[in-house]
Amino acid sequence: MNTLRIHNEHWRLEVLPELGASVLNLSSASGRPVLRHVDVKDVQTSSQCASFTLMPYSNRIRDARFRFEGREVQLRPSQPGGHTVQHGDVRNRPWRVQPVSGTHLVGLFDSRDCADINWPWAFTARIEYVLHGPHLDMALTLTNVSGEPMPAGMGLHPYFARWQDDTDPTVQFQAGGVYHVDDTLMPTEAAQDVPPELDFSSARSIGPAQLDRVYGSWDGVARLAWGERSVTLTADAAFSHLVLFTAPDGSLAMEPVTHATDAFNLAARGVHGTDMRVLQSGEALSGAVRLTLDGPW
Repeated sequence: MNTLRIHNEHWRLEVLPELGASVLNLSSASGRPVLRHVDVKDVQTSSQCASFTLMPYSNRIRDARFRFEGREVQLRPSQPGGHTVQHGDVRNRPWRVQPVSGTHLVGLFDSRDCADINWPWAFTARIEYVLHGPHLDMALTLTNVSGEPMPAGMGLHPYFARWQDDTDPTVQFQAGGVYHVDDTLMPTEAAQDVPPELDFSSARSIGPAQLDRVYGSWDGVARLAWGERSVTLTADAAFSHLVLFTAPDGSLAMEPVTHATDAFNLAARGVHGTDMRVLQSGEALSGAVRLTLDGPW
């Protein structure tokens, strides 16, 4: 697969245009991985990349269906015989990605170019990767180009290189609630108070816990720290939710997203606070996420 690269004095970024404009690798200028290191020879889907984009919704939709404005919407499950769709429908499709400069890439996607798109509304997607100083900015835009209102959401799914020099990082972020989930890890009701075992408002390590939880009313800041070395994730207010997932490969996914998992079905049941968005024809949802390096990377 074709790999596009940009770099500056702090960062090295590799992007795969043919696979959702996903991040293949993201490291510091010294070569230390910030996101999990990936060998392109091992990549067949975006799930094996270091990070990918979630549009026109984030995470999963129960039973691959939902009701919207009196209409029953049935999608194709992500897996044969499966019961959900997952992570939108742009992450494994080819994007048009062009370098603006040695530190700036722009990726574009138009669902009207895909006859088999798994979404009944036409939309366009845009992502920009910009390096400046110790910051990487990733700006997302989702636009409804259909002739009717469209439910919408977006996010990013970065897998952070959790273990640095055999050290487990401390994790810190503020959130107003966390969603209770059933045995399929799908939320069943509105976000509730965060219990102590899921509270990262004070920096602490995750340890051996296995987590896959969605936090609501997130304040837009999350930090991983290994002593003097840290990376801070900062997101615009559009990203009101954060997913924390301890991946089987030992990496840690911290996903800034605009709505709760299965927000479309929860909202149809009258559950508040899920932040499902509705875009009118021609309307766009935009937001940016920043990663910042601090310390001896």
